[in-house]
Amino acid sequence: MIDFNRPPVMGTEAGFFEQVLENGKLCGDGPYTKYASAWFQEKFNVRHCYLTTSCTSALEMASWLCDLEPGDEVIMPSYTFVSTADAFVLRGAKIVFVDIDPKTMNIDPQLIEDAITDRTKVICPVHYAGVACDMDKILRIAKKHSLKVVEDAAQGVNAFYKGRALGTIGDYGCFSFHETKNYSMGEGGALLFNKDEDQERAEIVREKGTDRSKFFRGQIDKYSWVGYGSSYLPSELNVAYLCAQLERFDEINDRRLAIWNYYHETLRPLAEAGLIEQPFVPDYATHNAHMYYIKVKDLETRTKLIRYLREKDVMSVFHYIPLHSSKAGMKFGRFHGEDIYTTKESERLMRLPLFFNLTDEQMEHVARSILKYPGWT
Repeated sequence: MIDFNRPPVMGTEAGFFEQVLENGKLCGDGPYTKYASAWFQEKFNVRHCYLTTSCTSALEMASWLCDLEPGDEVIMPSYTFVSTADAFVLRGAKIVFVDIDPKTMNIDPQLIEDAITDRTKVICPVHYAGVACDMDKILRIAKKHSLKVVEDAAQGVNAFYKGRALGTIGDYGCFSFHETKNYSMGEGGALLFNKDEDQERAEIVREKGTDRSKFFRGQIDKYSWVGYGSSYLPSELNVAYLCAQLERFDEINDRRLAIWNYYHETLRPLAEAGLIEQPFVPDYATHNAHMYYIKVKDLETRTKLIRYLREKDVMSVFHYIPLHSSKAGMKFGRFHGEDIYTTKESERLMRLPLFFNLTDEQMEHVARSILKYPGWT
């Protein structure tokens, strides 16, 4: 069976783990964590990068830094992972879902302004599949209404909007290094931002509500509990696994792009025949080959094609069930306007195997299997 995903394996991980053990520093903010944080700051031209235990943790930190109060509203797409909403719900916020642009599966910026009320505090765009949302339009709306922008860039590491790294454009950006992402530490994430005035508050939230970071910098002689916080520091062992990939960062990206481009070219005849739709990348976006998906006619066609591919030893999967139709989504949120595309498009979309260690033979087998699907005729 060709797996849908496997985390990247570089072959040098054991050496990095041994160095962590030799250092005797397993808990958070050791040498590897500091190195990786600085690496991302320089790579993506962002002033602050704090590695976290997950992208969920990064989103939770961002929700706190937005000074949300119970009853405040956050606008986001319904087509996203639960963490996007959960992070704000934990602060007592109400989630306002709006429809997506069917071309990109991203939030439709044309629908945001009509969803704004006097309780709206945050817009949370999600860069689906590592393809950027139209950030200029979103930022203009946010500025007009004095709203914060939190980028869910879980899938957007090393993807760009008009040359600017995703996650560095809004007030706060959140990365994921989950094992399903382009760059992985098993479980992990990062919070990114540029405003120096947010640094101290971010450190306090990340360090269990203490000013421990100032203590380690020698700014105070002891640290204490000073505010809200949680335990968001990742283990050095997790970050060491990630650091093995930072050494070959561009190689990973190039390989994923090669697989993405192969699928795109090889499956083009099906798109030209009107049997599938392929991913759309706007001119303003530089994607990172986070995933390759196709859209088929309807839910029934998708179910049959996924079953057929499994018979051919290919693991293909669909993606999110729209949050607004879930039990928690109905309790904690509401859909503003009409759901024209979110549910319809989500039922048509299916994702193909794409990961760094996927071989050419496996990649070609996936494409051939789809091309030969008897249901096309």
